[in-house]
Amino acid sequence: MIVRQTHIVPEDTIEVRLYDYVSSIFPEIPSRSAIKKSITRGEILVQGEKAKTGTWIKPGQKVEWIDLERNAPKEYLLNFDIVYQDDHFAIVNKPGGIPVSGNQFKTMTNALVDKIKPSSEADALQWAKPVHRLDAATCGLLIVAKTAKSLMLLGQMLEQKEIDKKYCAIVKGEVPEEGEINSPIEEKRSHTEYKKVYTVPSLRNEALTFVDLYPKTGRTHQLRIHMAELGHPIMGDIIYDRAEVVFKGKGLFLCAVGLRFKHPITQEDLTITIDEPSKFDALMNREEKRFHKFNSKNQE
Repeated sequence: MIVRQTHIVPEDTIEVRLYDYVSSIFPEIPSRSAIKKSITRGEILVQGEKAKTGTWIKPGQKVEWIDLERNAPKEYLLNFDIVYQDDHFAIVNKPGGIPVSGNQFKTMTNALVDKIKPSSEADALQWAKPVHRLDAATCGLLIVAKTAKSLMLLGQMLEQKEIDKKYCAIVKGEVPEEGEINSPIEEKRSHTEYKKVYTVPSLRNEALTFVDLYPKTGRTHQLRIHMAELGHPIMGDIIYDRAEVVFKGKGLFLCAVGLRFKHPITQEDLTITIDEPSKFDALMNREEKRFHKFNSKNQE
């Protein structure tokens, strides 16, 4: 158990419920719903004991905000780029094929250990923690928190759709110039916008299109499902495109390349971008060359 912060209730405090009191002493917990979750999980102690939302707070009591995770994950040695870093959070470029977390050793959570510079803030986490998820097969930008406050605020921003995300992908077929997909996923509202960048001819697939994708909701596998439903599955997707077994081992051609949001602490406007992996251009160039080479031989 790690104690994040400790507070002694002043003598002149009028009796108040813990649920109503926590926001005034631990402002790093950003919302009432987050306070309720922290209390329910047992992260708020009163006099060293787990409390309830209705626990009455009295003068002289000790209130603690704790981190229930005791031991740092075992370090997994993995090469990846740190794209942005300050005292509150970092943004890393997750390689494809690596899950963010889970009951296994080879995860980004384990790879972050000792790779991210520790925060000097009072509520610094013992180790950096991912704020959101990326599919294991998907590469690209992943936000990781370094303090308790940034972890909660960034999580809240994601819930409130205050972080804009941009992905790029290579899909089968020729896609319209732009459009949107609103089909539900697991009966939940789902919304994706897309924009064609360019198309090349392909012998195997008639055409391949490089697209920019903008998820407006955050459903599991949303971009992969939506593009497959549109009739343009993402290259390398062996889950939603059964015909793609021939590309097994080459990875999924989907990458998180852009993030835009306000810094949760400084309120600075941040725009973080990376280039797509080199395999994207390599595939498009190879398919186009094969197409033209095949057609030129047939015309001889």
